[in-house]
Amino acid sequence: MSQPKVKSSRVGTFLTQVKKNRQTYFLLIFGIIWYVVFAYFPMYGLTLAFKQYRAVDGIFGSPWVGTQVFEYVFRDPAFFESVYRTLWINIGRMIFQFPIPVILALLLNEVRLGKSKKVLQSVFTFPHFLSWIIVSSIMLNVLGSQGILNSFIKLLGGEPVSIIGNSDTFVPLLYITENWKSAGWSAIIYMASIAGIDQEQYEAAEIDGASRFQRMIHITLPGIQVTVTVMFILAAGNLMTAGFDQVFNLSNPATSKVAETLDMYIYRITFQSASDFSFSTAVSLFKSVINCFLLIVSDRVSKRFGGSGLFG
Repeated sequence: MSQPKVKSSRVGTFLTQVKKNRQTYFLLIFGIIWYVVFAYFPMYGLTLAFKQYRAVDGIFGSPWVGTQVFEYVFRDPAFFESVYRTLWINIGRMIFQFPIPVILALLLNEVRLGKSKKVLQSVFTFPHFLSWIIVSSIMLNVLGSQGILNSFIKLLGGEPVSIIGNSDTFVPLLYITENWKSAGWSAIIYMASIAGIDQEQYEAAEIDGASRFQRMIHITLPGIQVTVTVMFILAAGNLMTAGFDQVFNLSNPATSKVAETLDMYIYRITFQSASDFSFSTAVSLFKSVINCFLLIVSDRVSKRFGGSGLFG
């Protein structure tokens, strides 16, 4: 008898809170409806990974085949090669990309002139609003065989160099262009976190004779530690996603081998050959499950070492 009473009291408390904050819950309704219609309802399409899709029968009418599609996926050597390249590229992103917005935010925070700070913020943020199609066009015009760089080298009597079409420089080019395009935008999150640090700590440290660098290391960095940890966990949860737009637009036939990430592999088997939607859905589901696993593991590891996490 006690359990129904506890449940009814909880329901009553919840209804009381809803009635008390009805304006807030009314606004939440639209977000919930959006997620149900565009995020949760389409998840039924994941059943294609366990079906032999036939266009005539549709998703609902296609026959179930269990894990047969996954057996085909795990037999494909190109699948494992794409997984390896994706992990290799994204581990490099964690090393060469993730710290850049943090460093940029710390440096911008040290700019004391208000006008200069706003100008620099605008300059670093602007590339974020350029599409990867535009960025790839800029790279082609600058680093291509007939680009500005090679034209300048030829003018000086040198031999042209191949950067866009060189498989050895493709991955570093990914890191450089991503940092140029997104570092300023990502730094906004850390700058907002820096703005929330108690200014009295800086004043006390300055009175004690701490230099600006010491204040940055011992006050600013610990002050944004929670934000950095959360962003790192989110980045770890995307290790199987290598930025399809960037890789697709910057790659070319000369770099297709090193550019065959998991996303590019899914694109190729879906649109560039005989379409097999069950196969591509199985690969996409595998990628999502691994990303979810990495997200949970990174969250638990963060808490194990005394950091903050995403989940309570």
